[in-house]
Amino acid sequence: MTDRTHRLPGLAEPAEIRVDRWGIPHIRAKSRRDVFLAQGFNAARDRLWQLDLWRKRGLGLLAADHGPGFLAQDRACRLFLYRGDMAAEWAAYGPEAQDTVTAFVQGINAFVALTEADPDQRPAEFTALGLSPARWQPEDVVRIRSHALASNLASEVARARLRQAGGDDQAEALRRHLSPDWTPMPVPDLTAPLPADLLNPYLMARADAGISAERRAATLAEAPAWSVMDEAGHVTSSDGEGSNNWVVSGTGTETGRPILASDPHRAYGTPSLRYLAHLTAPGLDVVGAGEPALPGISLGHNGSLAFSLTIFPADQEDLMVYETDPEDPTRYRYGDGWEAMTVVTETVPVHGEADQAVTLAFTRHGPVICEDAAHHRAYSVRSVWSEPGAAAYLGSLRYLDSKTAEAFTEALDHWKAPPVNQLYADTTGSIGWRAAAGLPRRPNWDGLNPVPGDGRYEWNGFHPGADLPASQNPAEGFIATANQMNLPADYPAAERRLGFEWNEPFRANRLHSLLSGTALMSTDISRRMQTDLASEPARRMLSVLADAGIAHPLFADWDMRITAGSAAAAFFEVWWSRHILPGVVETIAPAVAPLIGMGDEVAVLDTLEAVSPWREGLLRQTLAAAEEDCARLMGPNRIQWAWGRIHQLRFSHALGRVLPEICGRPPSVGPVPIGGSGTTVGLAEYRAGDFGIIFGASFRMVLDVGDWDRSMVINAPGQSGDPRSRHYDDLVPLWAAGDLVPMAYSEAAVEAVTVTRIHLIPG
Repeated sequence: MTDRTHRLPGLAEPAEIRVDRWGIPHIRAKSRRDVFLAQGFNAARDRLWQLDLWRKRGLGLLAADHGPGFLAQDRACRLFLYRGDMAAEWAAYGPEAQDTVTAFVQGINAFVALTEADPDQRPAEFTALGLSPARWQPEDVVRIRSHALASNLASEVARARLRQAGGDDQAEALRRHLSPDWTPMPVPDLTAPLPADLLNPYLMARADAGISAERRAATLAEAPAWSVMDEAGHVTSSDGEGSNNWVVSGTGTETGRPILASDPHRAYGTPSLRYLAHLTAPGLDVVGAGEPALPGISLGHNGSLAFSLTIFPADQEDLMVYETDPEDPTRYRYGDGWEAMTVVTETVPVHGEADQAVTLAFTRHGPVICEDAAHHRAYSVRSVWSEPGAAAYLGSLRYLDSKTAEAFTEALDHWKAPPVNQLYADTTGSIGWRAAAGLPRRPNWDGLNPVPGDGRYEWNGFHPGADLPASQNPAEGFIATANQMNLPADYPAAERRLGFEWNEPFRANRLHSLLSGTALMSTDISRRMQTDLASEPARRMLSVLADAGIAHPLFADWDMRITAGSAAAAFFEVWWSRHILPGVVETIAPAVAPLIGMGDEVAVLDTLEAVSPWREGLLRQTLAAAEEDCARLMGPNRIQWAWGRIHQLRFSHALGRVLPEICGRPPSVGPVPIGGSGTTVGLAEYRAGDFGIIFGASFRMVLDVGDWDRSMVINAPGQSGDPRSRHYDDLVPLWAAGDLVPMAYSEAAVEAVTVTRIHLIPG
């Protein structure tokens, strides 16, 4: 047992952090304020480099540390900061939110001060680059909005570009299928071409810091070049998310208690995007995962109620197009006259250079991301991000104390961002689902196309919670979400128009099949379901081949699972992603194929399942091309082919492209060969260019509702962001094998697994 003691300024009474053998901190304090103060201190203890980078990226302060190559991204992030009324902002998260966030930030700052007094406590990344962590203000936590997962803006632009290029309805359906069945409502055609760089500021504001040696070496003259994105999602000089969760009623489990499982998908990295913690104070005893930079827990349980979330891909943003005044481009047409943009000049500190002034412009709808002087046009983003209460995931503060399903769903009435499917189960046996989001009412359009910002297309408030879909204790005995279109059949989708662009249904279909086919669910069955690798596209494509009279020896005895050791899985994924998807697009819409890209997987499958004159030829041609591709990638001997040889995961560190080592070890973790694809429940989405895995479930959780110590969890590569810690990557082998670790909750269970005790005393 290791014991340490720290003085914590602002702490009212002694508190304690017990770190268990898997790096999970169990924080106990004698007041709610003290427990959030200790949570902030502990988050910084484990993740200070990550927290500091999150803050500087979000506030537009990267150039101060890393130079002119980050100036364009700093400007982009500043465009999307919350700039509204702070009293309304704090009130949106509940009456204690401001005090909670203030205490949390005070804890972070206390650890920053500790690193100043004791340099050995400072994360090695700062020392390696000669940098220092900054102090936080409570407002920093809520003003940063650009890490939230909004939906649809890029698709609006793609739809408009395709239409301007002459793409027909068939081409558009191939690009993105709409569900429920829907024909986009007519809006005025754009009279000017959309600029090529239209989305760059929006994409940069959402991107990671993208630190590279070349970018850090950029001069002030070269700074404008660092304003576009590469295939890996990095800012360079030259999007996809998802999640699974399910809940099973006690009537369908071995124990008679509900089971809730969750494996949210986000970009992989080291440290993990999420952080596990257990917070105990009078009236509060909650454990689970949250965002490291936020107080509280967003996925977990509080001893009475379990909760988890996935993204509900509803539409929270619109591209507004303005005619600007030829005499004054800061004025835009609104109603019968011209309206002035709000123009703000801010000073950005730049490492090695004088401070630089950047100009930001805002219309009544939101930040201006592009100005086209030649055509007298400007473009801005209207988004829920600009509304009070839309700091991503901070709405979870309202439900930490919810003991019943009714209290939980009432708390969700205030949730704004991101749009989520919330599943829950309580110890009375109730289970349920509720969509939660700030979703605008669009009286005269559906949000699928850019619209004029002249006043004809305005939001009319937001849908109240009662408008959003929900279900409690369904007859099936289970609920599962995987970002699919899950509006009930009788839901008034055409009237409310929450959104029409959902993720593919393949994972959801598989989950429903597994859940309905399991007589009695157990936590272990749920654990194994989280890494299920059955592929619906593979099953359907092999049926297409059979229907076309085509057999391939690699598929002869294949179980259609995308396992790491399978040659057939490797061949299928190469064929599917590099040849079938683009092949169908180029066959059907050759003139606009570059604007469609890979094509929508549902649309491609539907197209191939219908007999066409060109189908057999395309199938044979692409199979042959995929064989050649696999031979180049893995050698001519098929026996040596395996999906895991090319489909590998690297938990990338933000400095992985800058420093070969930190503390004597590579900062990034991996590569780890794993199975799965973008369409399997055990999701491992990859780039078609090199098959490198880009996102999936680093965090997984299975909760036994009521017998909480039987719950299980994992957070890869590890809990700590400190390369000196054994918890930096200790969970990778277990995670890669699909295993979980105990999620201790009771006092006895926590004490049994504690390996480090940190005493916090007022100071």
